[in-house]
Amino acid sequence: MDIAIIMLMIFLIILNFILMFLIYKNKKDETSIVERLGRFEFNINREINNFKGDLNKDLDGNFDKMNEKLERRLNLINDRVNERLDQNFEKTNKTFSNILERLSKIDEAQKKIETLSGDIVSLQSVLTDKKSRGIFGEVNLKHILSNVFGENNEKIYKLQYTLSNGMIADSILFAPEPLGTIAIDSKFPLENYQMMVDKKNSQETREKYEKMFKADVKKHIDAISSKYIIPNETSDQAIMFLPAEAIFAEINAYHQDIIDYAYKKHVWVTSPTTLISTLTVVQMIIKNMERDKYTSIIHQELNKLGQDFARYKERWDHLAKSIQTVNKDVENVHITTEKISKRFDAISGVEIDKLPMDEGD
Repeated sequence: MDIAIIMLMIFLIILNFILMFLIYKNKKDETSIVERLGRFEFNINREINNFKGDLNKDLDGNFDKMNEKLERRLNLINDRVNERLDQNFEKTNKTFSNILERLSKIDEAQKKIETLSGDIVSLQSVLTDKKSRGIFGEVNLKHILSNVFGENNEKIYKLQYTLSNGMIADSILFAPEPLGTIAIDSKFPLENYQMMVDKKNSQETREKYEKMFKADVKKHIDAISSKYIIPNETSDQAIMFLPAEAIFAEINAYHQDIIDYAYKKHVWVTSPTTLISTLTVVQMIIKNMERDKYTSIIHQELNKLGQDFARYKERWDHLAKSIQTVNKDVENVHITTEKISKRFDAISGVEIDKLPMDEGD
């Protein structure tokens, strides 16, 4: 728009020069020229005013459009900002809800830990009694047997089984030969073990309780070997079940003499983990033997199936030959039918000379 004004001013200057030239050339017509110049000046001023008015209108219109665009842009930015704020607020609410949920779970876990601590304390108080420890071992043994072989599976094991010598084993396992019938008895030598591993005691005191602990374990091994290994009734070996993994680990790690003593007495020392492994192996042996029982029956049935299939093949071959013969007969009948059809067509057309000669079937 500044360029337009400059151009207009240049135009006026050029026009002024032209007028001066005309004045100089026509001095006689000075009066008429002045009048013309007046009118021209009036027209020029009017055009300039109109131009200014149009220019102001254009500027106002442009400013209005710019204001509308700015307003739209600002509204769009405002909407996007609000949308982002809403999304962030929603995410913040979810995060805060998750934090509250996790805090509640932590509180719940803390309560369970406190309850478990109380249960452990009560369990320790229960295990201080020998009879309670015996019941604890029997319950553990029952749980392992039922998990491996199923609940009350008396074909494979029985609980509190009375032998011919009147002794009652915590459990008896009816394993297949050559294992045979195996007695399992639970033992829990705890008091001397606790004193032996207690770091608060002096070295001399711990060594004294170590000897007492070994004596307790060997005493249990002797009892199992003498009570639950009966010739011609049970296997020549028995299992001593220690319901505490820590005691089993202590014996295997630091007391090889106890392990050797148990081997001599034909007693297997097991923990919950090793007993589960042993019973799982026995279970697999039993399943394999059950499969072997039916191997001969399966073989016989397969032989019968083979004979039936041979008869089926023989009959199928015979049927295939019959089908081939029928197919050949059908082809011959078709050839004869074609010849008869051609004869009928020739007769219908009274073309006797074109009748085909007999060529046989």
